[in-house]
Amino acid sequence: MPIEDWFLTGDQRGNPASGLPVWSEGNQVRVHVHGAAYFDRLVETVAAMGDGDQLFFTDWRGDPDQRLRPDGPTVADLLSAAAGRGVAVRGLVWRSHLDVLIYSAEQNRNLAEEINDDGGQVLLDQRVRRFGSHHQKLVVARHPGHPERDVAFAGGIDLCHSRRDDAAHRGDPQPVSMSPRYGDRPPWHDVQLELRGPVVAALDLTFRERWTDPTALRRGNPVAMLRDRLAGRPARGGPLPAPPDPPADCGPHAVQVLRTYPAKSRPYPYAPHGERTVALGYAKAIRRARRLIYLEDQYMWSSQVAQLFADALRANPDLHLIVVVPRHPDVDGRLALPPNVVGREHAIDVCRRADPDRVHVFDVENHAGTPVYVHAKVCVVDDVWASVGSDNFNRRSWTHDSELSCAVLDDTRDPRAPHDPAGLGDHARTFARDLRLTLLREHLDRDPDGSRDHDLLDPADTVRAVGAAADTLDAWYRAGRRGPRPAGRLRRHDPAKLSTFTRAWATPPYHLFYDPDGRPRRLRRTATW
Repeated sequence: MPIEDWFLTGDQRGNPASGLPVWSEGNQVRVHVHGAAYFDRLVETVAAMGDGDQLFFTDWRGDPDQRLRPDGPTVADLLSAAAGRGVAVRGLVWRSHLDVLIYSAEQNRNLAEEINDDGGQVLLDQRVRRFGSHHQKLVVARHPGHPERDVAFAGGIDLCHSRRDDAAHRGDPQPVSMSPRYGDRPPWHDVQLELRGPVVAALDLTFRERWTDPTALRRGNPVAMLRDRLAGRPARGGPLPAPPDPPADCGPHAVQVLRTYPAKSRPYPYAPHGERTVALGYAKAIRRARRLIYLEDQYMWSSQVAQLFADALRANPDLHLIVVVPRHPDVDGRLALPPNVVGREHAIDVCRRADPDRVHVFDVENHAGTPVYVHAKVCVVDDVWASVGSDNFNRRSWTHDSELSCAVLDDTRDPRAPHDPAGLGDHARTFARDLRLTLLREHLDRDPDGSRDHDLLDPADTVRAVGAAADTLDAWYRAGRRGPRPAGRLRRHDPAKLSTFTRAWATPPYHLFYDPDGRPRRLRRTATW
């Protein structure tokens, strides 16, 4: 299987200003489903770091008091203790919009101040487009002289409240405020990757490029500028320690680092016209799909992104699309809710117009019947190509905010039949198939050891099995919940339609604030990435 059939080539990446490698081979990638598993591994990693090691992280939101294990440490305790041991702790956290808009300006500022007081350096980064954010979730741990210990974590999980949930989906005891439909402790579904091998150096470079951007951190925010000056906060980051030697090959996984950076008036030096490799990478993989695209996404609400799926469905009559989304937006209210709904309604309609019988949209609940908020950003194409990242399937994530995703191709052919479901000679790969099966086993209440995977291997069988489980659970509810609750947690996602009037007023703010376009004008005119 030629890697370039699935991964972007150097020319296709379209951003020669960055020193990021086109892809890296020889890596070992491990999946952590849910924040509890990821946080536990993060504590283990950081606690083992010592004097001279380097710990870099980026985040959209960071809550200093978030407990990473039931008895701690908190995020601030873990990172501050590392800085106290001589670890070079450096962080880039989005400065955030105001807290009155239900964002996290105070929490991010407090996290930075606590770590900085203990010898680290965490910067509040506002180098974004108007109404934009830094949305990357990345931790890189380097060990100069011991590259075999180097590791990175990338995906959808922030170092903040609500993320420490597990497969039982009872929610994090430290929740964020969100729609009351999710209860007092919103159940939370998410995914993060642990990466070892040469790709760690590429992710290290992603952090270094942002850190060394000479543009002032707080440009265009006079209140923040005054507050920072009074507090003595720097306008730019200090020098970073030299990068260690890259880790050696250690596994069968090729990884392509995909990113989004918008085009903006003061360009990023490492992406002067922006970077849209997230969009380009997904588009290339989706066009190669023949049998099954499995997707988990927080939003799925851009019609232009949905058009990629619709085109693939029309071009390939055996292709099915399975999408797992949250049942409800994370916000509620007469003004906030409709713009959150209108985009997904339109995107699903675009896909279903291609063939409603091959588009299967589900949401998730726990065994108590409480909806689970799906925050994961996962895509698996034909059990060959897989991606996990911070980016959602919308125009904002593909053009406007900073995002980071890792696409994975496994050298290892999966021994389970069907061996080549797409029929292109690529053969199913162990990593991609295991990722899809791991997620479906949980959603369907299957044994985690894979002993009951017989009807989840072939794409057509998968569609039937998932649909049947959701239909059985839906029928149990319609019958008044008589008898034992059926196995499975998936429900058919079919929310109430917006009225014509509501859709009319909600569409402009959806396009302006919720799903803006960060592409250069020439790409907007041609509707390309």
